[in-house]
Amino acid sequence: MFIVGLTGGIATGKTTVADIFKENGIPVIDADIIARKVVEPGRKAWYGLKRAFGSEIFYENGELNRDALGDIIFNNAANRRKLNEITHPEIYKEIVWSTIKCFFRGHQFVVMDLPLLFETAYMLEYIYKVIVVTCEEDLQLQRLMERSGISEQKAKQRIAAQMSLDSKCEKADFVVENSGSFVDTREQVSRIIDNLRSSKHHWKIRLIVGLLSSGFLSILTLIGFVFLR
Repeated sequence: MFIVGLTGGIATGKTTVADIFKENGIPVIDADIIARKVVEPGRKAWYGLKRAFGSEIFYENGELNRDALGDIIFNNAANRRKLNEITHPEIYKEIVWSTIKCFFRGHQFVVMDLPLLFETAYMLEYIYKVIVVTCEEDLQLQRLMERSGISEQKAKQRIAAQMSLDSKCEKADFVVENSGSFVDTREQVSRIIDNLRSSKHHWKIRLIVGLLSSGFLSILTLIGFVFLR
């Protein structure tokens, strides 16, 4: 099994692209969903955020107020780093376990929806191919304002906090231009899926894992034989 990274800018349409992969029976590991899970009340990252940013970023029931946290981090690079230091280790633990489950279920590849793939660079060395979802800048701004109900100024701040779309596209193996119709986006993604399914890279990974597993079992057998003599 190999890993495909799915990224892009905020409000460019990564979820739409991820849903097309799911419709084709391809597992998608969504870092945003995992990120929401790891900050649930009582979790390790929840306590870390409370110590770092105080009680004002939580609702009365203990749930994280994402808008309040967003106001703190999106215009402050130091606070963003602090947030990442608290949440990313927990997020990546969940991602690793989800990936292992997909491997043992026999999937050829898995898609990881990682909004900050290039910004953090943490997972890049494990990823075989990268897909970047992009769209026109004015459309991105409009989508973000409508989706989040925030002002134009705040929307621009959140977009500016990420690497530019042009820079991400330059680093991509595949680019999905999501400014047009859903039909057009689906056609682009379908071509990418055909390309990925034609790859034999997953057999190399399985062969390496198989050899390592065989070697490990051989060592255990030898140790057992020595101690039983």
